[in-house]
Amino acid sequence: MYIQPESFEREPALARIASMLPAATYNNTRILLAASGSGCVFVPIRAMQYLAVVDAEEIIFVDSQHKRWVEVAWRGFKPQSRSALDEPVAYEAVFYTPDAGDTQRRLQAEFPAALTLLAGRRQPSAPAHILSLARRPATNAE
Repeated sequence: MYIQPESFEREPALARIASMLPAATYNNTRILLAASGSGCVFVPIRAMQYLAVVDAEEIIFVDSQHKRWVEVAWRGFKPQSRSALDEPVAYEAVFYTPDAGDTQRRLQAEFPAALTLLAGRRQPSAPAHILSLARRPATNAE
């Protein structure tokens, strides 16, 4: 399998805000990342015409109009600060364009939906094996 390297550019950050990522969304990114084998996952967000790129450090979002320029980055994930896997994960959203705040609001809804769609299409990493269970003969308990 040939892996094409991709590179992205970003301007100096215009703003940073603290935010929380729902547990299911964060957990899905980690599952897809672990299964990717390439160290990153590309998640198309068709409703917004954006592409999310997930790696071990951050999730970046690029607009289809400006394919190489990062508009929003979610970084500094702190999964170790949660006490259960179903708790949200704190992170920092970094904005690189003046409209990134509006984009961030839409991403909060559209990214989890796109991620769930991608996870549902993922092929199992190994074939399933069906185990046959032998029936025990019925015993008469008298």
